[in-house]
Amino acid sequence: MGDAITMLRDGEAAWHRQLARVPFDRVVHISGASAGDVAAAVARFGDLPATVVMAPSATGSVAAFVAEVLDALDAVARQLLPGWLPEVDELDGPQGAALTAIRAVATERARVAGYSSAFLADLAERALTGRPSRARLRPEVRVAGLARIVARGYERDRLVLAIPTETKPGPTSANNVVVAAVEWLAGRGRLGVWLTGTESPNPERVGSVHLLPVPHKTDVASTRAPLAVLGRPHPRSSVEAALEAVLARQEWAYGRIWNAAYQPTLVRSPIRPDLLWPTERVVVELDGVEHCRPEQYDADRVRDVQLQLDGYAVLRFTNARVMHDVQAVAAQIEHLIRARRHDMAKGPHSG
Repeated sequence: MGDAITMLRDGEAAWHRQLARVPFDRVVHISGASAGDVAAAVARFGDLPATVVMAPSATGSVAAFVAEVLDALDAVARQLLPGWLPEVDELDGPQGAALTAIRAVATERARVAGYSSAFLADLAERALTGRPSRARLRPEVRVAGLARIVARGYERDRLVLAIPTETKPGPTSANNVVVAAVEWLAGRGRLGVWLTGTESPNPERVGSVHLLPVPHKTDVASTRAPLAVLGRPHPRSSVEAALEAVLARQEWAYGRIWNAAYQPTLVRSPIRPDLLWPTERVVVELDGVEHCRPEQYDADRVRDVQLQLDGYAVLRFTNARVMHDVQAVAAQIEHLIRARRHDMAKGPHSG
């Protein structure tokens, strides 16, 4: 077992050295690994940039491609609240004085950190309420702000976009659009763009880096750091803190997000589950005594049904149960997460 762990550790170190040599401030083509594999590997190393995978389909024009990427980044940024604006934890909800307060807090943060105040106030309000944007912001302002916000939300210094490209090699119109668009994004957003695929869409403009295969998972207990948790337990919730203290030591618990906004469509009001595994589509709610009140109980059931219709499994635990036996609660969550991953590995047509 010791030899296997050593081999795994050596493979992780070699993978880290490869990724650390890929430029973070320009467009690069990567071969030998998929966009998902690259992003998952980068997440294990805290000194590398935050990496977001996206696959834009609008290759008809540079403007359409850029707009699709910016909208996707905007959605990621809103889900990462309060990671980039911790003061939102002190607000009571998405109405009344809270709206004025969050805009004031965001404006002050923008002044101190050098963001566009209109951009940050608009983003903060929409992250809290789910309302459409009221601001008319230039793409240059959006990409510069979103690149910094998303990196901050992941607790990293820089952002890289991992974009799979399956376009045919050669100077095709789609290739030209993709290259021009990602060069614009990298330059205006001061971010990296890693295009993955068998060949560079334009070898003269976008150089290639070949990566060795990602280290395979083994049955041996891994010594790697888990994927970074997003968000954080509410600062006034000892129950959330107790559960996170257990999950932080579990290898299987990667990919979780605390207190992130969930809003699949703009016509639905956002909700903020206590704990979310978006890939496995699992929601965990921790309920205090207020959830026993008839009106809150009914509201919880309505929300659970909507999440289930969206394909999510919902687990609810009372605060008392978490504090009485947090290990048992974590074990039940683990059972569901592993079952979901097993089903995902078998594929949609396995049954």
